[in-house]
Amino acid sequence: MFTIGKLASLTNVSNDTLRYYEQEELVEPAGKSAAGYRLYDKESVRRIRFIKQAQQCGFTLAQIRELLAVRENGKARCGDVRKRAIEKKLQIESKIKAMKAMSKALDHLIAECA
Repeated sequence: MFTIGKLASLTNVSNDTLRYYEQEELVEPAGKSAAGYRLYDKESVRRIRFIKQAQQCGFTLAQIRELLAVRENGKARCGDVRKRAIEKKLQIESKIKAMKAMSKALDHLIAECA
C-alpha cells in the first residue's frame, strides 16, 4: 500500500493531480491507515498510468472515465473499445489535417516575408 506521496512519485504526477483524479472519481484509495492517511494499491498505480497515457493520446478525462467504467462494469466488449478508439483516431486525423494546412499557410507567409 502506498501513501498519496508515494503514489505521486511512482506515477510522476503531483499530489494535487491525484486529489483531483480522486475528486473526479477516476481513482479512489484502497483504504486508510491507522492514522487516517489514504492508502493506494498497485491497481491505483496502473490506473494513474493509464489515465496519463490516455491523456497523452488526446482523450479527455470524461472519455477516460467512460473507458474505465466500461472496463469496471465487466462489460468491456471489444466492439465498444474499438468504436471509441476509431472515433478518437478520426478526431486526431482531422487535427493533423488542420495542422498541416496551417503549416502550409505559415510556409507561404514565411516565404513572402523573406
